[in-house]
Amino acid sequence: MAAVRLANEKLGQTLQPTALVHEAWLKIAGDGNQPFANRRHFFKAAATAMQQILIDIARRKQRLKHGASPTREELHESRIAMSVPSEELLAVNDALAALTLEDPQAAEVVPMRYFVGMTVPEIAEALNLAPRTVDRHWDFARAWLKRMIRASLSSPGGAA
Repeated sequence: MAAVRLANEKLGQTLQPTALVHEAWLKIAGDGNQPFANRRHFFKAAATAMQQILIDIARRKQRLKHGASPTREELHESRIAMSVPSEELLAVNDALAALTLEDPQAAEVVPMRYFVGMTVPEIAEALNLAPRTVDRHWDFARAWLKRMIRASLSSPGGAA
């Protein structure tokens, strides 16, 4: 899943799928006492962890871009920012929070598709849904998010 997510990155990108997977696993496994009820629970946790990691990277980029004083930090593979513009990634995250209130089932598909890069059949299997149902959720979520993101990026102040 991480390899798919990183496949469209800039040449020279040093963030490896393995590093993203390891950081996501550390985030979801915690102290090792995290029981997963089923595949759906595991994949949802993995997608959420990867989303949080990518959002944290985007926020850090935004802070530095807007004048935060840079501090020296040891270079870790998992901290290399993605090529998706920070503004877009943050706008997607904000819009996803609003979508969760509008349609929780559609919102469950988005992190797996957008942040992890899972295919419709993979999501259908993970969520125990028919592929056509996942397609409908994805189509609705994509249109809804596009409208919300366009509005937030075009508003004065952007996607803060």
